[in-house]
Amino acid sequence: MPSFDIVSEVEMNEVRNAVENASRELTTRYDFRGVEASFELNDNKVKLEAEADMQLQQMRDILRGALIKRGIDVRVLDAGSINRTGKRHVQEMSFLQGIDSALAKKLVKKIKDSKIKVQASIQGEQLRVTGKKRDDLQQVMAMLRAEEQEQPLQFNNFRD
Repeated sequence: MPSFDIVSEVEMNEVRNAVENASRELTTRYDFRGVEASFELNDNKVKLEAEADMQLQQMRDILRGALIKRGIDVRVLDAGSINRTGKRHVQEMSFLQGIDSALAKKLVKKIKDSKIKVQASIQGEQLRVTGKKRDDLQQVMAMLRAEEQEQPLQFNNFRD
């Protein structure tokens, strides 16, 4: 039976390149001359440090621009709270990986309500969709692409 998986993944190599590009842009910007500000990538998180709240906002915009240039959807960013320690403002932004159970249940319900002859099952942080015809599976893909989701979805492991 043909099947495919619905996942939500972020290419961390592209994220690393985007953070490096954002750091380079930070060093060349006139408004950041003589200011201690930096981007730091650890695991699935980017740590932004600056001297003022306004600079932190500009750094978030720089990071979003760099991610967009590298082809990463900015909906995967989960901005944490801003911590102030003395003169330093620190914010950690993490990247959403996988589909959480609430979104998975919502997607399964949407697929079932569409009346397309396929079965959707939750398998950890991904969804497996199976059906008898490839056309039905492609119809599900088109339906999910057309609707705006909370986070970007990718379709892989398409098997006949």
